[in-house]
Amino acid sequence: MAYASLMPAKLGLEVSHDQIYGFRTTTSCINLDNASKEFVRGAKTDRLKVNGSVKKPTKALQIRSALSCVEEKTGLRDFLHINDFDRGTILQILDRAKEVKALLKSGERTYLPFKGKTMAMIFAKPSMRTRVSFETGFYLLGGHAIYLGPKDIEMGKREETRDVARVLSRYNDIIMARLFAHQDLLDLANYSSVPVINGLTDYNHPCQIMADALTMIEHIGQIEGTKVVYVGDGNNIVHSWLLLASVVPFHFVCACPKGFEPDAKTVEKAQQAGVGKIEITNDPKEAVKGADVVYSDVWASMGQKEEAAYRRQVFQGFQVDEELMKIAGPQAYFMHCLPAERGVEVTNGVIEAPNSIVFPQAENRMHAQNAIMLHSLGL
Repeated sequence: MAYASLMPAKLGLEVSHDQIYGFRTTTSCINLDNASKEFVRGAKTDRLKVNGSVKKPTKALQIRSALSCVEEKTGLRDFLHINDFDRGTILQILDRAKEVKALLKSGERTYLPFKGKTMAMIFAKPSMRTRVSFETGFYLLGGHAIYLGPKDIEMGKREETRDVARVLSRYNDIIMARLFAHQDLLDLANYSSVPVINGLTDYNHPCQIMADALTMIEHIGQIEGTKVVYVGDGNNIVHSWLLLASVVPFHFVCACPKGFEPDAKTVEKAQQAGVGKIEITNDPKEAVKGADVVYSDVWASMGQKEEAAYRRQVFQGFQVDEELMKIAGPQAYFMHCLPAERGVEVTNGVIEAPNSIVFPQAENRMHAQNAIMLHSLGL
């Protein structure tokens, strides 16, 4: 419903459109049970004089619905896709991650930007790294995280996503969600009045790639101008690499079996951005030559386990083993987002080799996410 049909005269308010929008610092709510309009969420509370009585229920319910469904995040930012931000912002977040990581590593515990804040963590998909990294990171910076497991909400089944978003927004300062359907994440962010962080969907995994980028900066010195070769299924990890390459200039190659390529529209979007060099190939040996990073992930992700046996047959020749790393060259680091199936998509020897940076990469989930949350909350 358009605001024009509701404000300000038709509401009987002695204020302009601009004043109405000015009051909506984070969420605008109208208390229709009193003889005044009261904006109750944000840094201050303002009472507006009403000309005459408030008539209910029809028009009042329309007003209530219209305002509650368009809650704004003034000064706050969702983190849903890497390409929602420009190159400068992405690099700024990574710089902040390095700074806060160094602070925590030094033993400093007086930097508490999240003090007095709470985060709701929605997990449709369970995860060790995502839960521990978010919960620990938020706690170390002064906040309190609340875990909501697969059976706690059943978002979209037991309760509609838009209702979950609006309820949790009133209890918490930020929401992190690890979901299956990407549309559920978009709906959550659309109806939430606090920042929503994408902890993973079937489409993408931006927090992981930010951690990967931080790890590359620490070990290689930069992301720009590097060559990253992903070997395996064209999944959500690949989509996030593609989106990063659409804002930061580097060479990204995805080597995958035929029929398992990444989403064609995402590939096209990254290529049309004209920022990074993008290649999709079915030849892993040719792809890894000269790579700065060789990257792998499980061949069957959560929700695809019934396909595991079939995929093992199709993905023969796409295992990252010592021979493939030798072709890549001595400069190449090995990365994996974990959990890994050793002996399947990667050998034990490659994971345990000196040029494997899998575990610093896993640690950096926490530090990258801390910086993302600081940015999202405007801190």
